Amino acid sequence: MFLPGLSEVSKSRSKTSISNTYYKIGDRLEVTIQKIVPQGLGLAFAENLTVFVPLAASGDQLSVKIFQLKGKTAFAEIESVIEPSPVRIEPPCPYFGKCGGCDFQQMNYDAQLSAKLDMIRDSLKRIGKIDFEDEILKIPSPKPFEYRSRAQWHLETRQKKIGYFKRNSHDIIDIEHCRILEPTLDNTLKDLRASLNWDSFWANRAEIEAACGSDGSISLYSPELMEPTEEIFYASGDDNYTYSAQSFFQGNQSLIPKLLDTVLSDAGGDRALDLYCGVGLFTLPLARKFSQVIGVEGNGQAIEFAKRNAANAQLENVSFVTEGVGEFLAGHELEGTDFVLLDPPRTGTEKNVIDMIVKLRPWQISYVGCDPSMLARDLRRLIDGGYEIGSITALDLFPQTHHVETVVRLSLS
Repeated sequence: MFLPGLSEVSKSRSKTSISNTYYKIGDRLEVTIQKIVPQGLGLAFAENLTVFVPLAASGDQLSVKIFQLKGKTAFAEIESVIEPSPVRIEPPCPYFGKCGGCDFQQMNYDAQLSAKLDMIRDSLKRIGKIDFEDEILKIPSPKPFEYRSRAQWHLETRQKKIGYFKRNSHDIIDIEHCRILEPTLDNTLKDLRASLNWDSFWANRAEIEAACGSDGSISLYSPELMEPTEEIFYASGDDNYTYSAQSFFQGNQSLIPKLLDTVLSDAGGDRALDLYCGVGLFTLPLARKFSQVIGVEGNGQAIEFAKRNAANAQLENVSFVTEGVGEFLAGHELEGTDFVLLDPPRTGTEKNVIDMIVKLRPWQISYVGCDPSMLARDLRRLIDGGYEIGSITALDLFPQTHHVETVVRLSLS
Protein backbone atom coordinates (compact mmCIF):
# COMPACT_ATOMS: atom_id res chain seq x y z
CA MET A 1 0.00 0.00 0.00
CA PHE A 2 1.32 3.46 -0.80
CA LEU A 3 0.11 7.02 -0.99
CA PRO A 4 0.52 8.25 -4.58
CA GLY A 5 1.25 11.80 -5.52
CA LEU A 6 -1.59 13.94 -6.77
CA SER A 7 0.19 14.16 -10.11
CA GLU A 8 -0.46 10.45 -10.59
CA VAL A 9 -4.20 11.02 -10.73
CA SER A 10 -4.81 11.58 -14.44
CA LYS A 11 -8.46 10.77 -15.09
CA SER A 12 -10.28 13.07 -12.73
CA ARG A 13 -13.69 12.31 -14.20
CA SER A 14 -13.37 8.52 -14.30
CA LYS A 15 -16.05 6.55 -12.44
CA THR A 16 -15.92 3.31 -10.48
CA SER A 17 -19.06 1.19 -10.25
CA ILE A 18 -19.34 -0.74 -7.00
CA SER A 19 -22.61 -2.56 -6.31
CA ASN A 20 -24.60 0.18 -8.06
CA THR A 21 -22.83 2.88 -6.03
CA TYR A 22 -20.83 5.31 -8.15
CA TYR A 23 -17.81 7.19 -6.91
CA LYS A 24 -15.57 9.51 -8.89
CA ILE A 25 -12.46 11.51 -8.22
CA GLY A 26 -13.42 14.78 -6.59
CA ASP A 27 -16.36 13.31 -4.63
CA ARG A 28 -16.75 14.49 -1.06
CA LEU A 29 -17.52 12.06 1.77
CA GLU A 30 -18.08 12.26 5.50
CA VAL A 31 -16.13 9.51 7.24
CA THR A 32 -14.94 8.44 10.70
CA ILE A 33 -11.35 7.24 11.06
CA GLN A 34 -11.29 3.78 12.63
CA LYS A 35 -7.54 3.45 13.13
CA ILE A 36 -4.14 4.31 11.68
CA VAL A 37 -2.68 1.69 9.33
CA PRO A 38 0.77 1.17 7.72
CA GLN A 39 2.18 4.19 5.89
CA GLY A 40 0.47 6.32 8.56
CA LEU A 41 -2.88 6.48 6.79
CA GLY A 42 -6.23 6.81 8.52
CA LEU A 43 -8.64 3.97 7.69
CA ALA A 44 -12.33 4.74 7.13
CA PHE A 45 -15.29 3.18 5.34
CA ALA A 46 -18.08 4.49 3.12
CA GLU A 47 -20.77 2.45 1.38
CA ASN A 48 -18.90 -0.36 -0.43
CA LEU A 49 -15.70 1.66 -0.23
CA THR A 50 -12.51 1.54 1.88
CA VAL A 51 -11.03 5.01 2.31
CA PHE A 52 -7.46 5.89 3.27
CA VAL A 53 -6.82 9.40 4.56
CA PRO A 54 -3.37 10.90 5.29
CA LEU A 55 -2.81 13.30 8.21
CA ALA A 56 -5.79 11.87 10.13
CA ALA A 57 -6.16 10.76 13.76
CA SER A 58 -8.03 7.73 15.02
CA GLY A 59 -11.57 8.82 15.93
CA ASP A 60 -11.65 11.88 13.67
CA GLN A 61 -14.95 12.69 11.92
CA LEU A 62 -13.91 14.25 8.63
CA SER A 63 -15.12 15.70 5.40
CA VAL A 64 -12.77 14.31 2.76
CA LYS A 65 -12.30 14.60 -1.01
CA ILE A 66 -11.34 11.61 -3.14
CA PHE A 67 -8.19 12.05 -5.21
CA GLN A 68 -7.61 8.46 -6.34
CA LEU A 69 -9.81 5.42 -6.91
CA LYS A 70 -8.73 1.83 -7.41
CA GLY A 71 -11.49 -0.76 -7.32
CA LYS A 72 -13.16 -0.60 -3.92
CA THR A 73 -10.35 1.52 -2.47
CA ALA A 74 -10.12 5.30 -2.38
CA PHE A 75 -7.49 7.75 -1.23
CA ALA A 76 -8.87 11.04 0.03
CA GLU A 77 -7.57 14.29 1.49
CA ILE A 78 -9.05 16.12 4.45
CA GLU A 79 -11.16 19.13 3.55
CA SER A 80 -12.42 19.84 7.09
CA VAL A 81 -12.52 18.29 10.55
CA ILE A 82 -16.18 17.88 11.55
CA GLU A 83 -15.46 16.46 15.01
CA PRO A 84 -11.82 16.11 16.10
CA SER A 85 -10.56 12.95 17.75
CA PRO A 86 -9.71 13.24 21.46
CA VAL A 87 -6.08 12.59 20.48
CA ARG A 88 -5.98 15.29 17.78
CA ILE A 89 -3.86 18.34 18.60
CA GLU A 90 -2.85 21.50 16.79
CA PRO A 91 0.38 20.72 14.86
CA PRO A 92 3.14 22.93 16.27
CA CYS A 93 4.95 23.28 12.92
CA PRO A 94 3.59 25.91 10.48
CA TYR A 95 4.74 23.78 7.53
CA PHE A 96 2.84 20.68 8.63
CA GLY A 97 0.52 19.34 5.94
CA LYS A 98 2.58 20.98 3.20
CA CYS A 99 6.03 19.60 4.04
CA GLY A 100 6.51 15.93 3.26
CA GLY A 101 8.69 15.26 6.29
CA CYS A 102 6.26 14.81 9.20
CA ASP A 103 2.83 13.20 9.06
CA PHE A 104 1.97 12.55 12.75
CA GLN A 105 2.07 16.02 14.30
CA GLN A 106 -1.75 16.07 14.36
CA MET A 107 -1.70 13.44 17.17
CA ASN A 108 -0.49 13.68 20.74
CA TYR A 109 2.63 11.67 21.45
CA ASP A 110 0.91 8.77 23.23
CA ALA A 111 -1.41 8.38 20.25
CA GLN A 112 1.59 8.35 17.89
CA LEU A 113 3.14 5.49 19.84
CA SER A 114 -0.12 3.54 19.91
CA ALA A 115 -0.56 4.00 16.16
CA LYS A 116 2.92 2.65 15.51
CA LEU A 117 2.27 -0.46 17.58
CA ASP A 118 -0.95 -0.99 15.61
CA MET A 119 0.94 -0.63 12.33
CA ILE A 120 3.47 -3.25 13.39
CA ARG A 121 0.73 -5.71 14.40
CA ASP A 122 -1.19 -5.02 11.21
CA SER A 123 1.88 -5.78 9.07
CA LEU A 124 2.68 -8.92 11.04
CA LYS A 125 -0.83 -10.28 10.64
CA ARG A 126 -1.70 -9.10 7.12
CA ILE A 127 1.67 -9.51 5.38
CA GLY A 128 3.48 -12.08 7.52
CA LYS A 129 0.40 -14.06 8.62
CA ILE A 130 1.91 -13.91 12.12
CA ASP A 131 -0.31 -13.82 15.20
CA PHE A 132 2.05 -12.48 17.86
CA GLU A 133 0.05 -12.60 21.08
CA ASP A 134 2.69 -11.28 23.47
CA GLU A 135 3.14 -7.60 24.27
CA ILE A 136 5.13 -5.48 21.85
CA LEU A 137 7.39 -3.43 24.07
CA LYS A 138 7.59 0.27 23.26
CA ILE A 139 10.43 2.66 23.96
CA PRO A 140 9.50 6.32 23.41
CA SER A 141 11.98 8.94 22.33
CA PRO A 142 13.29 11.12 25.18
CA LYS A 143 12.94 13.98 22.69
CA PRO A 144 9.70 14.04 20.65
CA PHE A 145 11.07 17.18 18.99
CA GLU A 146 14.59 18.53 18.35
CA TYR A 147 15.96 15.00 18.06
CA ARG A 148 17.04 14.52 14.46
CA SER A 149 20.80 14.63 13.92
CA ARG A 150 20.69 13.82 10.19
CA ALA A 151 18.96 15.56 7.30
CA GLN A 152 18.88 15.87 3.54
CA TRP A 153 18.15 19.38 2.36
CA HIS A 154 16.95 20.14 -1.15
CA LEU A 155 17.88 23.35 -2.92
CA GLU A 156 16.40 25.46 -5.70
CA THR A 157 19.45 27.55 -6.39
CA ARG A 158 17.92 30.16 -8.70
CA GLN A 159 15.07 30.86 -6.28
CA LYS A 160 17.47 30.59 -3.27
CA LYS A 161 15.28 28.01 -1.52
CA ILE A 162 16.54 25.37 0.88
CA GLY A 163 14.31 22.90 2.69
CA TYR A 164 12.28 19.76 2.08
CA PHE A 165 10.02 18.40 -0.62
CA LYS A 166 6.40 19.39 -0.56
CA ARG A 167 4.07 16.49 0.26
CA ASN A 168 3.53 14.21 -2.76
CA SER A 169 5.71 16.30 -5.06
CA HIS A 170 9.26 17.39 -5.77
CA ASP A 171 8.52 21.06 -5.25
CA ILE A 172 10.70 22.52 -2.52
CA ILE A 173 9.36 24.28 0.55
CA ASP A 174 11.73 26.91 1.90
CA ILE A 175 12.10 25.98 5.59
CA GLU A 176 13.07 28.69 8.05
CA HIS A 177 12.94 26.44 11.13
CA CYS A 178 12.50 22.65 11.44
CA ARG A 179 10.99 21.52 14.74
CA ILE A 180 12.39 18.00 14.64
CA LEU A 181 16.01 18.96 13.89
CA GLU A 182 18.58 18.95 16.66
CA PRO A 183 19.06 22.69 17.44
CA THR A 184 22.64 22.86 16.19
CA LEU A 185 21.59 21.31 12.89
CA ASP A 186 18.60 23.65 12.69
CA ASN A 187 20.93 26.62 13.15
CA THR A 188 23.13 25.23 10.38
CA LEU A 189 20.13 25.27 8.06
CA LYS A 190 19.54 28.94 8.87
CA ASP A 191 23.24 29.76 8.42
CA LEU A 192 23.40 28.02 5.05
CA ARG A 193 20.49 30.04 3.72
CA ALA A 194 22.33 33.23 4.62
CA SER A 195 25.87 32.21 3.64
CA LEU A 196 25.56 29.99 0.55
CA ASN A 197 27.07 31.35 -2.64
CA TRP A 198 24.00 30.57 -4.71
CA ASP A 199 25.65 31.71 -7.94
CA SER A 200 28.30 28.98 -7.63
CA PHE A 201 25.76 26.18 -8.26
CA TRP A 202 25.64 24.93 -11.84
CA ALA A 203 22.21 23.33 -11.66
CA ASN A 204 18.90 24.71 -10.45
CA ARG A 205 18.47 21.67 -8.18
CA ALA A 206 20.95 20.35 -5.62
CA GLU A 207 21.03 18.41 -2.35
CA ILE A 208 23.04 18.75 0.83
CA GLU A 209 23.52 15.88 3.27
CA ALA A 210 23.93 17.09 6.84
CA ALA A 211 24.82 15.36 10.11
CA CYS A 212 25.53 16.45 13.65
CA GLY A 213 27.92 14.71 16.07
CA SER A 214 27.31 14.17 19.76
CA ASP A 215 29.50 17.19 20.56
CA GLY A 216 27.54 19.48 18.24
CA SER A 217 30.05 19.34 15.37
CA ILE A 218 28.58 19.48 11.86
CA SER A 219 29.36 17.53 8.70
CA LEU A 220 28.02 18.63 5.31
CA TYR A 221 28.30 16.91 1.95
CA SER A 222 27.23 17.83 -1.56
CA PRO A 223 28.99 17.36 -4.90
CA GLU A 224 28.24 21.05 -5.42
CA LEU A 225 30.13 22.21 -2.32
CA MET A 226 33.83 22.95 -2.59
CA GLU A 227 34.51 22.56 1.14
CA PRO A 228 35.74 19.14 2.31
CA THR A 229 33.30 16.93 4.23
CA GLU A 230 34.18 17.12 7.91
CA GLU A 231 34.38 14.01 10.07
CA ILE A 232 32.29 13.96 13.25
CA PHE A 233 31.83 11.44 16.05
CA TYR A 234 29.30 9.91 18.41
CA ALA A 235 30.32 8.62 21.85
CA SER A 236 28.50 5.68 23.41
CA GLY A 237 29.84 4.03 26.56
CA ASP A 238 33.31 2.70 25.79
CA ASP A 239 33.09 3.39 22.09
CA ASN A 240 33.57 6.41 19.84
CA TYR A 241 32.20 6.24 16.32
CA THR A 242 33.71 8.43 13.63
CA TYR A 243 31.58 9.07 10.54
CA SER A 244 30.50 11.85 8.19
CA ALA A 245 27.49 13.14 6.31
CA GLN A 246 28.40 10.76 3.47
CA SER A 247 27.86 7.64 5.61
CA PHE A 248 24.73 6.37 7.35
CA PHE A 249 24.35 6.76 11.09
CA GLN A 250 21.26 6.61 13.29
CA GLY A 251 19.43 9.92 13.25
CA ASN A 252 18.09 9.91 16.83
CA GLN A 253 21.12 9.77 19.09
CA SER A 254 19.06 9.95 22.29
CA LEU A 255 17.84 6.38 21.68
CA ILE A 256 21.08 4.74 20.56
CA PRO A 257 21.95 3.30 24.02
CA LYS A 258 18.46 1.74 24.28
CA LEU A 259 18.77 0.45 20.72
CA LEU A 260 22.11 -1.22 21.42
CA ASP A 261 20.81 -2.82 24.60
CA THR A 262 17.65 -4.09 22.90
CA VAL A 263 19.52 -5.57 19.94
CA LEU A 264 22.40 -7.16 21.84
CA SER A 265 21.11 -8.12 25.30
CA ASP A 266 21.87 -11.76 26.24
CA ALA A 267 23.86 -12.27 23.03
CA GLY A 268 27.09 -14.22 23.23
CA GLY A 269 29.09 -17.03 21.63
CA ASP A 270 31.93 -17.74 19.23
CA ARG A 271 31.03 -16.08 15.93
CA ALA A 272 28.62 -13.25 15.08
CA LEU A 273 27.75 -11.67 11.74
CA ASP A 274 26.79 -7.99 11.61
CA LEU A 275 25.05 -7.65 8.24
CA TYR A 276 24.55 -4.15 6.80
CA CYS A 277 26.98 -2.98 9.50
CA GLY A 278 27.50 0.62 8.37
CA VAL A 279 30.26 2.30 10.39
CA GLY A 280 30.14 -0.44 13.04
CA LEU A 281 27.51 0.81 15.49
CA PHE A 282 26.60 -2.76 16.50
CA THR A 283 29.89 -4.39 15.50
CA LEU A 284 31.97 -2.90 18.28
CA PRO A 285 29.77 -3.98 21.22
CA LEU A 286 29.30 -7.37 19.52
CA ALA A 287 33.07 -7.84 19.61
CA ARG A 288 32.96 -7.72 23.40
CA LYS A 289 30.44 -10.55 23.47
CA PHE A 290 31.80 -12.90 20.78
CA SER A 291 35.17 -14.43 19.96
CA GLN A 292 34.91 -13.39 16.31
CA VAL A 293 32.75 -10.78 14.58
CA ILE A 294 32.44 -10.12 10.85
CA GLY A 295 30.87 -6.86 9.68
CA VAL A 296 29.49 -6.74 6.14
CA GLU A 297 28.57 -3.57 4.26
CA GLY A 298 28.39 -2.61 0.59
CA ASN A 299 29.38 1.02 1.17
CA GLY A 300 33.16 1.18 1.03
CA GLN A 301 33.40 4.53 2.79
CA ALA A 302 31.32 3.24 5.71
CA ILE A 303 33.62 0.21 5.98
CA GLU A 304 36.69 2.46 6.17
CA PHE A 305 35.09 4.29 9.10
CA ALA A 306 34.15 0.93 10.68
CA LYS A 307 37.75 -0.30 10.47
CA ARG A 308 39.03 2.88 12.09
CA ASN A 309 36.39 2.69 14.82
CA ALA A 310 37.34 -0.90 15.64
CA ALA A 311 41.06 -0.03 15.64
CA ASN A 312 40.49 2.94 17.94
CA ALA A 313 38.62 0.61 20.31
CA GLN A 314 41.59 -1.82 20.14
CA LEU A 315 39.34 -4.66 19.07
CA GLU A 316 41.38 -7.30 17.26
CA ASN A 317 38.65 -9.94 16.86
CA VAL A 318 36.73 -7.93 14.24
CA SER A 319 37.01 -8.09 10.47
CA PHE A 320 35.07 -6.14 7.85
CA VAL A 321 34.04 -7.05 4.31
CA THR A 322 33.07 -4.54 1.63
CA GLU A 323 30.47 -6.55 -0.24
CA GLY A 324 26.75 -6.85 -0.75
CA VAL A 325 25.22 -9.04 1.94
CA GLY A 326 23.78 -11.51 -0.55
CA GLU A 327 27.12 -11.94 -2.32
CA PHE A 328 28.93 -12.32 1.00
CA LEU A 329 26.62 -15.05 2.30
CA ALA A 330 26.79 -16.92 -1.00
CA GLY A 331 30.57 -16.75 -1.31
CA HIS A 332 31.91 -17.58 2.17
CA GLU A 333 32.05 -20.63 4.43
CA LEU A 334 30.27 -19.51 7.59
CA GLU A 335 29.38 -22.73 9.39
CA GLY A 336 29.46 -22.36 13.15
CA THR A 337 27.89 -18.90 13.18
CA ASP A 338 26.05 -18.42 16.49
CA PHE A 339 24.43 -15.03 16.04
CA VAL A 340 23.27 -12.95 13.07
CA LEU A 341 22.37 -9.28 13.31
CA LEU A 342 20.37 -7.81 10.43
CA ASP A 343 19.90 -4.07 10.00
CA PRO A 344 18.84 -3.69 6.35
CA PRO A 345 17.74 -0.47 4.63
CA ARG A 346 14.06 0.43 4.39
CA THR A 347 13.69 -1.71 1.25
CA GLY A 348 14.47 -4.83 3.29
CA THR A 349 16.95 -7.62 2.66
CA GLU A 350 18.25 -8.59 -0.75
CA LYS A 351 16.79 -11.58 -2.55
CA ASN A 352 17.65 -14.95 -0.96
CA VAL A 353 19.43 -13.38 2.05
CA ILE A 354 16.93 -14.84 4.50
CA ASP A 355 17.13 -18.29 2.88
CA MET A 356 20.92 -18.29 3.21
CA ILE A 357 20.73 -17.23 6.86
CA VAL A 358 18.29 -20.05 7.58
CA LYS A 359 20.78 -22.51 6.05
CA LEU A 360 23.48 -21.23 8.43
CA ARG A 361 21.28 -22.17 11.43
CA PRO A 362 22.56 -19.54 13.88
CA TRP A 363 21.14 -20.02 17.37
CA GLN A 364 19.96 -16.42 17.57
CA ILE A 365 18.95 -13.69 15.14
CA SER A 366 18.38 -10.04 15.93
CA TYR A 367 16.50 -8.19 13.17
CA VAL A 368 16.39 -4.37 13.18
CA GLY A 369 13.69 -3.18 10.77
CA CYS A 370 12.65 0.35 9.86
CA ASP A 371 9.72 -0.72 7.65
CA PRO A 372 7.09 -2.98 9.28
CA SER A 373 5.93 -4.45 5.96
CA MET A 374 9.43 -5.56 4.87
CA LEU A 375 10.08 -6.81 8.40
CA ALA A 376 6.90 -8.92 8.37
CA ARG A 377 7.84 -10.39 4.99
CA ASP A 378 11.26 -11.50 6.24
CA LEU A 379 9.94 -12.74 9.60
CA ARG A 380 7.54 -15.05 7.80
CA ARG A 381 10.49 -16.64 5.98
CA LEU A 382 12.48 -17.01 9.19
CA ILE A 383 9.55 -18.65 10.97
CA ASP A 384 9.03 -21.02 8.05
CA GLY A 385 12.75 -21.81 8.32
CA GLY A 386 12.47 -23.00 11.91
CA TYR A 387 12.80 -19.83 14.02
CA GLU A 388 10.44 -18.48 16.65
CA ILE A 389 9.98 -14.93 17.85
CA GLY A 390 11.14 -14.29 21.38
CA SER A 391 10.42 -10.58 21.65
CA ILE A 392 9.40 -7.55 19.61
CA THR A 393 10.35 -4.03 20.66
CA ALA A 394 9.31 -0.79 18.97
CA LEU A 395 11.73 2.10 19.43
CA ASP A 396 10.45 5.50 18.36
CA LEU A 397 13.50 6.77 16.52
CA PHE A 398 11.30 8.94 14.29
CA PRO A 399 8.76 10.95 16.36
CA GLN A 400 6.20 13.05 14.44
CA THR A 401 6.41 10.61 11.49
CA HIS A 402 4.85 7.21 10.81
CA HIS A 403 8.26 5.54 10.70
CA VAL A 404 9.26 3.21 13.53
CA GLU A 405 12.32 1.09 14.33
CA THR A 406 11.40 -2.46 15.31
CA VAL A 407 13.78 -4.95 16.92
CA VAL A 408 12.81 -8.63 16.77
CA ARG A 409 14.78 -11.29 18.63
CA LEU A 410 14.46 -14.82 17.25
CA SER A 411 15.88 -18.20 18.18
CA LEU A 412 15.82 -21.70 16.73
CA SER A 413 12.63 -23.55 17.58
